[in-house]
Amino acid sequence: MKSLVVLHASQLITLAGPKRPRVGAEMSELAIIRDGGMLIREGKIEILGSSEEVAKNARDVEIIDADGRVVLPGFVDAHTHLIFAGNRLDDFERRARGETYEQIAKAGGGIWSTVEKTRAASSEELFNQAQTHAEWFLRCGTTTIEAKSGYGLTVEDELKILRVMQRLNEEKPLEIVPTFLGAHAVPRELDVNEYIDLLIDEMLPRMSKEKLAEFCDVFCEHGYFTIEQSRGILTAARQLGLGLRIHADQLSNSGAAQLAAELKATTADHLEKTDERGIAAMKSAGVQPVLLPGSVYALGSTAYPHAREMLDAGLAVVLATDFNPGSSPTPSMPMILSIACTRMKMSPAEAITASTINAAYSLNRGGKIGSLERGKLANFSIFDCEDYRELAYWFGIPQTHSVYVKGERVHR
Repeated sequence: MKSLVVLHASQLITLAGPKRPRVGAEMSELAIIRDGGMLIREGKIEILGSSEEVAKNARDVEIIDADGRVVLPGFVDAHTHLIFAGNRLDDFERRARGETYEQIAKAGGGIWSTVEKTRAASSEELFNQAQTHAEWFLRCGTTTIEAKSGYGLTVEDELKILRVMQRLNEEKPLEIVPTFLGAHAVPRELDVNEYIDLLIDEMLPRMSKEKLAEFCDVFCEHGYFTIEQSRGILTAARQLGLGLRIHADQLSNSGAAQLAAELKATTADHLEKTDERGIAAMKSAGVQPVLLPGSVYALGSTAYPHAREMLDAGLAVVLATDFNPGSSPTPSMPMILSIACTRMKMSPAEAITASTINAAYSLNRGGKIGSLERGKLANFSIFDCEDYRELAYWFGIPQTHSVYVKGERVHR
């Protein structure tokens, strides 16, 4: 593995700081080195500092001249639905005509339409489509994602999805953190209790035996899985050693944020309808909120999560794309930063922290990625701008210059 040095970053956004998720005022502290540089050996960062200081150690290395551009840790996208077949263009058009998420689902669209296509697809077909998606993420400056199953809803189809993730991890530079989301919806061929038995008695043990997932997630929502049902599924998952994540309070304030706190889940995701009680519960239990403004935007809603209240309460907020074919068809973290700043009133610095170091800790990887610090993996992106605030300011324009994973260029 070659050594390289990066020089002359207008802003080297290191996010150096406490070895834990950042909260409060810490989320605005990006630890920027102006005219910054870093030396990378064996895929890890060895030296950071001014370009003048770093250049003194630049012997027998490849030199990357950032030429006054911003250098940022690779984005960490902590909530995606990477593996699926087809698209949901019909849903998109129906939503544009004014139909709601629930109306589209009842008419045969929504999650179920993607389940049918994904079940019918071979592993190779899913892999080929996912390769394209993975390239999209890299092109946007994202180097690590969490990815959920959940479009199979049978034992073999859920395993098929997770095995495709495993293969992508082995063959492609994008790091994928797998999550089992068998409890995404109830398949039409079973009633809810039969399906929960299948989840607990067959799906979870099979998936755990093959070590195909690190986390388990549940769509805890009216019409999907109740608080009691979600508690049972997640408790069984925890007994198998899985971390817990919850789709919480997206469409209604069901109390799922409090359930996340009760179970000490790693994250509660969505939280569009979460109130002050849910926020207080998450704070007391150390649950990280994963906010997904892309899905609010794409669904045509205005009910964004109460990000400022969560930040002011001292929660270690995370931003993610919720990449999926129905409610958030975007892999672009810069677009999410823009929505977070304009619609949830997060500052650009808070949004950067939420999509890098805080996201890394939500995936149990804060010690390896999410910031540019000595000993961490050299996962970083160079952007065609001079100031990090431009990433959220200019939207709809690709600003990625190049992307590196473990010191190897993987885009441009």
